[in-house]
Amino acid sequence: MEKTDKTVSQQIAEFAVGLKYEALPEKVVNEVKRYLYDSLGCAYGGYHTKDVKIMRDIYRDMGGTAQATVIGYGDRLPAVNVTLVNSLMMRALDFNDIYWKQDPSHPSDIIPAALAVGELVGSSMKDVITAVVLAYEFEQRLCEFAVPGVRERKWHHATLTQFVSPIVAGKLLGLDVDQMVYAIGINGCHNHTIGCPTAGQLTMMKNTVDPMAVQSGVFAALMAKKGYTGTRAVIEGKEGFMQVFGPDWDLDKLVGGLGKNFKILECSMKAFPTEALTHTHLSTLLKVVRGHDIKYDQIEEVIVTTIARACDILFDPHKYRPTSRETADHSLPYCLAAAMVDHQVTTQSFSDDKLRDPRIWEVIDKIKGEASEEFEKMFPAKQPSRVRVKTKDGRQFEEYLEYPKGDPREPMTMEDLEAKFNGLSAALLKPERQKKMKEMVFACEKMDCRSFMQATVV
Repeated sequence: MEKTDKTVSQQIAEFAVGLKYEALPEKVVNEVKRYLYDSLGCAYGGYHTKDVKIMRDIYRDMGGTAQATVIGYGDRLPAVNVTLVNSLMMRALDFNDIYWKQDPSHPSDIIPAALAVGELVGSSMKDVITAVVLAYEFEQRLCEFAVPGVRERKWHHATLTQFVSPIVAGKLLGLDVDQMVYAIGINGCHNHTIGCPTAGQLTMMKNTVDPMAVQSGVFAALMAKKGYTGTRAVIEGKEGFMQVFGPDWDLDKLVGGLGKNFKILECSMKAFPTEALTHTHLSTLLKVVRGHDIKYDQIEEVIVTTIARACDILFDPHKYRPTSRETADHSLPYCLAAAMVDHQVTTQSFSDDKLRDPRIWEVIDKIKGEASEEFEKMFPAKQPSRVRVKTKDGRQFEEYLEYPKGDPREPMTMEDLEAKFNGLSAALLKPERQKKMKEMVFACEKMDCRSFMQATVV
């Protein structure tokens, strides 16, 4: 990376302000549409969750100027508040996208910032698409910026999102470079999120902290638009992000080679509504039990070999007795137990009824995890998993995979995406409406944002 006197925020802002829809390769635009389609499906799936209903009720009671639309429900509320509700709706089932290098993240959490602000100012969907490209670009770059990542330093990845959401909102508000720098500085001063929402016994905050960082980014961009100033060197300056969070940063990963390639092409989708590190293990176990038609009551023991850092997260003692959906979908033992019982893992695997299924508790303690330093060296380029299943009659089966379905090396096909969307939206949309939604999303560059959001109302 060439030396420059510009702050990191200024380099980011100059690229963001200058990026045009016309400069985006066709495959990048199509990938945005794929993630938009996937994210809307996740929102329809999260529509009925308790946490979304609580948040929606709070903001409906507050009221305010009708600026943006709540997906599905159709409420018209202030754009800042709609951003949080829609982001939480996409996030609620933990089924939206995943990028994991040094740090994990879910860039699609930021899509609602683009949609809410786009609706507020009357943007075209071409402009929204461009803003979404920026969301993925900088969220994913930030995931590689800290070595090791902020998650390894006991902080949550919402700490990364705080720098990205004002870029996305600011792009659609038409901020100039200085205003964009201020917006990043405003939001980057106050959204550092500790790691506990995804550690131990999980609560509704697991899915909420990142949407909160998205919401505040919209507010920060609105502040900057009105003339509010913020720290210009919030990332590398005195007592800024890099100093506060410790040594070892790769600035080239954050701002080097901007515009040469687009990071959205490296992101992954989820084939299961579970924590990202569970996916390869689930794919591997399902290959065993489906391939050999092994029933849950035939299993004596399951041994899962995983990367060293995952053992602490995935085999935490709390994960063997989850009492909430939020803990269960981050519990590898629970997810594997559900796969052993049902030979599949779906959103219904985490329902209240399934959490009381005695078959789950009959097999969950048969699952053991072992850490592998060899696997650790392969991560994150690969996400290796070895699963060994021993049956009560003495048979043993073993499978090994290096990445899950949805990884760019084994991407979700359009048929996969359609099946996922239709499954998540089946309670709200009839088949003909599902078909029209797909057609709309993949031709959305012809629309304005307000018309697009109105079409999402059930």
